[in-house]
Amino acid sequence: MEYEAVIGLEIHVQLNCRTKMFCDCPNVPGDRPNINTCPICLWLPGALARFSREALEKAAITCLALNCDINPVSVFDQKVYYYPDLPKGFQLSQFHKPLAHKGWLDILGEDGKSKRLRIREIHMEEDVAKLVHEMEGRTPVSLVDFNRAGAPLVEIVTEPDMRSSHDAMEFLRLLRTQIRYLDTADCSMETGTMRADANISIRPKGSDEFNTRVEVKNMNSIRAVGDAIAHEITRQTELVNAGKEIIMHTRLWDPAKNITTPMRGKFSGPCVPDPSVPEIVIEKEWLDELRARLPEMPVEKKNRFMNEFGLTEEEAAIMSSDHEVARYFEKTILEKSAPRSTAQWISARLLPALRQRNQTVSDTSVTPRRLAELLSMLDKSEITANAAREVFEILFDSDKSPRTIVEEKGLQQIGETSELEAILDRVLAENPDAVANYKNGKAQAAGFLIGQAMRASQGKANPKIFKELLAKKLG
Repeated sequence: MEYEAVIGLEIHVQLNCRTKMFCDCPNVPGDRPNINTCPICLWLPGALARFSREALEKAAITCLALNCDINPVSVFDQKVYYYPDLPKGFQLSQFHKPLAHKGWLDILGEDGKSKRLRIREIHMEEDVAKLVHEMEGRTPVSLVDFNRAGAPLVEIVTEPDMRSSHDAMEFLRLLRTQIRYLDTADCSMETGTMRADANISIRPKGSDEFNTRVEVKNMNSIRAVGDAIAHEITRQTELVNAGKEIIMHTRLWDPAKNITTPMRGKFSGPCVPDPSVPEIVIEKEWLDELRARLPEMPVEKKNRFMNEFGLTEEEAAIMSSDHEVARYFEKTILEKSAPRSTAQWISARLLPALRQRNQTVSDTSVTPRRLAELLSMLDKSEITANAAREVFEILFDSDKSPRTIVEEKGLQQIGETSELEAILDRVLAENPDAVANYKNGKAQAAGFLIGQAMRASQGKANPKIFKELLAKKLG
């Protein structure tokens, strides 16, 4: 029997608010353990939660960017369970009345067609503390870092609309891009400011039933999510084909072995209304203000880049995939750089070079103005493509302008026809066999002769001019 996967995601995104959700402790991921704590986030006797307006604002604008309907009234509940990372024995979350529901994102499916993936709900909740397991030494111990306890989160729960690891990975990539455009969260799976759990089940292809699902955790990259889902689909298919039962439980992804391993039985504790945090009432006027502040989102920006600058769909998608890259691209255009060549240089040369140097477009020395100056010289045929690539590499380690570098290294393109003609005459005289092959119609001979002429000019000539001169001299 042929099976298909049914996949839904639960994604926790840590909002980049200045403080935690219910107290004034700094919300700074990566700080020294247990320095950002107070009686409220440690939940000492007498502590009283104070809800953060900044957290609500960033959560609401995130919901709007994900095409969700904001509920006029939402409330916090106590999700009760006992674990060392939760000092008060419950987590403040929104279960009965979440902040928003009925959102969606459109991804490109494996067939290249647009596919809409629905978001069931988005609710706010506080993060829990972080357990640090020390396995070295005579006795392994687990330590608790409460810096993260109380950090503001939104949990994005999708509908089970995904049918492959491709769907899940594309959804996460687009979600990350949308939220980063808003600057409401860093969305880094590597540092834990975005965490994704996958619920996976299988069913006979063409069926509309929902079978027992298994939850997979501990995936610290989008690639790991895809690998874990693919493995779990295979594992469940083999179990069903062997006549074994799928049991609902939680599993961990082991990236070293590329397998999922059992963690614990699936448990859902009671959720009861919390009396300490008042209900949240959102007025239409405030939502209209937030909508007006939404930036141009990636799909809108991609379409504008295609219409306004004549980029191909692929070029526009790369230029709009990250808000910093999009900003860099447009700043370079404002410096009078040609849009198509700018996009091509950013995607083919700048971005790979930045990855190699572990830099971003916001902290590189190759500023939009410097790149635009270099590309302008290339477009005006003041330098050759080879010279432009040489200067480009120097820009990362020098604060000199591209023009200064070109002048100091003597990389200006030779423009005098008489000088180029003299070079070509010398090359023709030194290669009579290639000249004879050219006259006999062998195309390779033209490439050889032009290559020899470019070498003789030390790469400073325009190969198009050599080609025209060659045709003129030899017919």
